[in-house]
Amino acid sequence: MAKEFNVPPVVFPSGGNPAAPSSSNTQRRLPTAPFQPPRSSNASLPFLSFDVNSAAASTSFSAAPQFPSTIGGGGGATGFEDEPPLLEELGINTKQIYQKTLSILNPFRINHHLHEDADLSGPFLFLMAFGLFQLLAGKLHFGIILGWVTIASMVLYVVFNMLAGKNGNLDMYKCLSLIGYCMLPIVMLSALSLFLPQGGMVIMVITGLFVIWSTRVCTGLVVELANCGDEHRGLITYACFLIYMLFSLLVIF
Repeated sequence: MAKEFNVPPVVFPSGGNPAAPSSSNTQRRLPTAPFQPPRSSNASLPFLSFDVNSAAASTSFSAAPQFPSTIGGGGGATGFEDEPPLLEELGINTKQIYQKTLSILNPFRINHHLHEDADLSGPFLFLMAFGLFQLLAGKLHFGIILGWVTIASMVLYVVFNMLAGKNGNLDMYKCLSLIGYCMLPIVMLSALSLFLPQGGMVIMVITGLFVIWSTRVCTGLVVELANCGDEHRGLITYACFLIYMLFSLLVIF
């Protein structure tokens, strides 16, 4: 004899039948996995959660940066086009150096007006050229040349101002400029000595001619540019002769 059990009916809250799902249940979206970012529209970068093209377009500048064409914030500032050349800012006048060099090459017609404006650019070039020719001859004399030129300028300055007294107007800067420019014949002698035998009579005679050349030019410039120069021409000539004879010894020996 079978025993019957009374099972109470199961009532669902929605009131529907679980065997037959309703339309709302069929339209429900399946849940995504936890901690999974949404897929990007860019297939080549699957791990990015944003669109690279749209982000780059949004962060890019609308135009290239523009810099001001003037220097400084003031209204009177000028651009690079109005800037003077570098040699002019340094106080190097190449045209003046060229004209002074040509005036030294002619010892019989000396244009002393060109040397009224003293400078050290030309003398520095001549002294470096003199040291370079000495270096080609196997003699390292850069320090000796610069030291002797400084001492020679001081000697000429002291000698002339002691002779002229209160009327002397020859300053140290002009002495250094004149002695440096008149070193051009000695520089030419140093270049010529590279092709002449050392210790011969030929190099001695040529050295004497170039020393007289430098002495005559330097004496003429000092006499013309300084007051009371004609009264002491002989002593100035003797001092200049000793200076350039001293430099010629570096070439001979």
